[in-house]
Amino acid sequence: MHQYLTRIYATLYSRGDVEIQFLYSEQPTRLDGRVRGRLRFYDGSTLTFEEKVIKRGRSIERISYRYHYQRADGTLGFRYDNAPHHPEVLTFPDHIHIEGHVEAAEAPDLSEVLCRIDELLYPMEIKL
Repeated sequence: MHQYLTRIYATLYSRGDVEIQFLYSEQPTRLDGRVRGRLRFYDGSTLTFEEKVIKRGRSIERISYRYHYQRADGTLGFRYDNAPHHPEVLTFPDHIHIEGHVEAAEAPDLSEVLCRIDELLYPMEIKL
């Protein structure tokens, strides 16, 4: 569990282009933990996130998660979560809120969410 939480901290602190506004973790036992935080990007957009995890054998299972990316103007960019309020999606309870609707989505990890944000903030130039 400690290694998992340390990896999240290392991922976030390695990002020189991100302001960590808030970062908190707790490990009540050696088998479970929680991490939550808020990041601000250069354009004023933010990512608020929370994960509750438990160690099962050699793997870490996320019991619940939420990654809420908000544009600088306050509108929703996207939100991944596994709250069980959309049973109609194929990946229930995992899903993403995007463009005013809900879509099926596999559970991402924080690194994947940051990559998605990078794609929005730093789109590749189209070469002709």
